[in-house]
Amino acid sequence: MFDKILIANRGEIALRVIRAAREMGIATVAVHSTADSDAMHVRMADEAICIGPPPSPQSYLSFPAILSACEITGAQAIHPGYGFLSENAAFVQAVEDHGLTFIGPSAEHIRIMGDKITAKETAKRLGIPVVPGSDGGVPDLVSARAVARDIGYPVIIKATAGGGGRGMKVAHDDREMERAFQTARSEAKAAFGNDEVYIEKYLGQPRHIEIQVFGDGKGGAVHLGERDCSLQRRHQKVLEEAPGPVITPEQRARIGRICADAVAEIGYAGAGTVEFLFENGEFYFIEMNTRLQVEHPVTEGIFGVDLVREQIRVASGLPMSFGQDDLVINGHSIEVRINAETVPDFAPRPGKITQYHAPGGLGVRMDSALYDGYRVPPYYDSLIAKLIVHGRDRPEALSRLARALGELIIDGVETTIPLFNDLLAEPAIQSGDYDIHWLERWLKSRYA
Repeated sequence: MFDKILIANRGEIALRVIRAAREMGIATVAVHSTADSDAMHVRMADEAICIGPPPSPQSYLSFPAILSACEITGAQAIHPGYGFLSENAAFVQAVEDHGLTFIGPSAEHIRIMGDKITAKETAKRLGIPVVPGSDGGVPDLVSARAVARDIGYPVIIKATAGGGGRGMKVAHDDREMERAFQTARSEAKAAFGNDEVYIEKYLGQPRHIEIQVFGDGKGGAVHLGERDCSLQRRHQKVLEEAPGPVITPEQRARIGRICADAVAEIGYAGAGTVEFLFENGEFYFIEMNTRLQVEHPVTEGIFGVDLVREQIRVASGLPMSFGQDDLVINGHSIEVRINAETVPDFAPRPGKITQYHAPGGLGVRMDSALYDGYRVPPYYDSLIAKLIVHGRDRPEALSRLARALGELIIDGVETTIPLFNDLLAEPAIQSGDYDIHWLERWLKSRYA
């Protein structure tokens, strides 16, 4: 087991890793930019080291700065959290070249799953169901129209190196294809430095379902059920829950086993998430995230496991502490992402926290790095807290979420808390009858 690990991240996820490591008796090193000198993860870690100015490329994304921090502090391993360098294959290779351990999958697996086309081809080879679409990248408009006519409109054009909804456009017919194709390529080039796109069948009213998997790197793997992440705006998740309200035990067992067998076959190590669109009882592969997800607490809630602890164990060479038969769902869990943003335009609103009070009580978890007087910096993601609740069933979890939101106080900056209070009053949320387009439609109608 490691004596000391460095967390190459900030905010609530850095705190999450520090807490898991402390319970395991492992010393931690926090890295931070000058903007985060007073951040909670800096205060909580055993050691802290400044790695640069506020811009991420000069601090949290700097290979030399992070590797130097490891050398200075004697850290043996790096936990990337999520975002930043968590899915950067070149960084993983650099970590290994310096004789350190990356707490996550191999550079090869990150590279394979980081390219949408290669990931889809790999998924098909491993027996994972995929959305009908092009075989690889589509080079020009003529080819794009040919693919679309073959699989049938509507279709969606996606950047092969995409993420977060960028480089993604829908075309309903040949007339719309030209503009959608060119716009997707332009956005992809601007966002990722790569204008290659591919085409898939566009599903009308799907849900977004993701399967949590975990591999030991030695050919063993399990699945930890699904999370429903269908409440989204601009392709960004807002609320996640587990288990999914519309997934049957039989569907869960079938797709879970497929995903677990797939990651076992390639010798995957650590946490990963296989994401699907789900419509009419069928799963269609979107992508695989080779890291811990923001919404991992809802899975921890229903299975009673610590996924970060498990990541550290497997990275150190220990076996997984549970097998598939040990993983039995208990109750229902829901997470809401609280951002320092205005509603409904979701514009970031950094500033000073004048008062912060976290909710408590049975089945309530608050993952946040806030404190009274903390100044939310303008340089990073606007996510400032995650409120997670657990109940014996979905109705109890919803009631507990409403109660916890009523106790939560975050003053000094505008947040998305009012959005969740409004959402919980909606019949569609109470019944679980929503798809990935529902929130966008609701926002338009409510704030028209």
